[in-house]
Amino acid sequence: MTTLTDPPRESFRLSMLIYDTRYRSITFQIIALIAFLTLIGWIINNTAQNLADLGKEPSFRFLSEPAGYDINQRLIDYTSQSTHLRAAFVGLLNTLLVAVMGCALATVLGVFIGVLRLSKNWVVSRIMTVYVEMFRNVPVLLWIVLIMAIMIETLPAPRAFKGDSPDATMKLFDTIALTNRGAYAPEPLFTRSLGDLHLFGQSSLNFNISLDLLVLLVVFFGGLFVSRKIKTRADKIQESTGERPTTWYLRLGVVVVPIIIVLIALGFHLGYPELKGFNFKGGTYMRNSLIALWLALSLYTAAFIAEIVRAGILAISHGQTEAAGALGLRPGRIMNLVVLPQALRIIIPPLISQYLNLTKNSSLAIAVGYMDITGTLGGITLNQTGRELETLLLLMLIYLCISLSISMVMNWYNKRVALVER
Repeated sequence: MTTLTDPPRESFRLSMLIYDTRYRSITFQIIALIAFLTLIGWIINNTAQNLADLGKEPSFRFLSEPAGYDINQRLIDYTSQSTHLRAAFVGLLNTLLVAVMGCALATVLGVFIGVLRLSKNWVVSRIMTVYVEMFRNVPVLLWIVLIMAIMIETLPAPRAFKGDSPDATMKLFDTIALTNRGAYAPEPLFTRSLGDLHLFGQSSLNFNISLDLLVLLVVFFGGLFVSRKIKTRADKIQESTGERPTTWYLRLGVVVVPIIIVLIALGFHLGYPELKGFNFKGGTYMRNSLIALWLALSLYTAAFIAEIVRAGILAISHGQTEAAGALGLRPGRIMNLVVLPQALRIIIPPLISQYLNLTKNSSLAIAVGYMDITGTLGGITLNQTGRELETLLLLMLIYLCISLSISMVMNWYNKRVALVER
């Protein structure tokens, strides 16, 4: 009887790390990683040595020193005696403000223009084409400076609103004043306010959040949650009976009515801007630099979003619209219920890149004097303290965190609308 035995296992040799395909790829990856870490270590060590020779050891103690400069547009309290850290925080909030406002307006305009570019009306589609090509092919910096120049040259000065027969008047029933210094709009006020919530104690990052605003946000999102439940229930009824109940008034009511009740309970009223002396007092003030930056970034980014939306719609099979038309749906309903929901799965990934571009392009605010994080931390603070390395590293880290946060939120939404295979 013959017994078959397995061949003896080959013992491991160092040469196998190079010549054996089972280990070669891992070997090369480890070598590349070691080389990369060595390079990074050499750069850090060389930089630290050069700074030490110049007497500028890396330190972030300058953040606790008084800033010594004013910031013209701010969302929280700030004075020239505040620290550089608080100045950077004010600039960060200004950057986030422009980014949120810009992304919102650019999305609305981009979707609207992208849909109109596909209009069968030749004049409308060509006008939208001219808009897209004009904004997309001119640098955004030029649009920022141009809009700023238009506002300064065409809008009246505050003194033009003075007198019995002024040269300029306020808009919307004397509630909004558009001047070459900026826009003054009514300010929401509460006679029975709940006060403010103090965050971060007495640190340089301390700021107050209105409890009235928090209550309104909780009520609003709670209404949206209930509205979504009503929609889900209507979907189930439609699937089981084939008839969809009318729910729009219920969904609108659960969102609007609670907010109105809370506003009445808090004593909501508006504080209007008034001309006192040589300028307006009261109300909400938006500087011309903020408006110019916001409009320029929104109009510029909307041109790219319009092309993304148009490409997403064209990617949907024409048979989808024909089938919906055969069921008796109108073109507007077909676009809202059939085409756009499917196109979103194509639109969202490149849309993330446009949101990131808009956020990073907000660093051009320095061109019109808007004090964002680049203008505060990467501008005046850098020049006053001479801490180029520290300020630039912080600036890069902040933009990286903002970009990763936007990507995370949009990727989460992209997964929510993605097709689920069965």
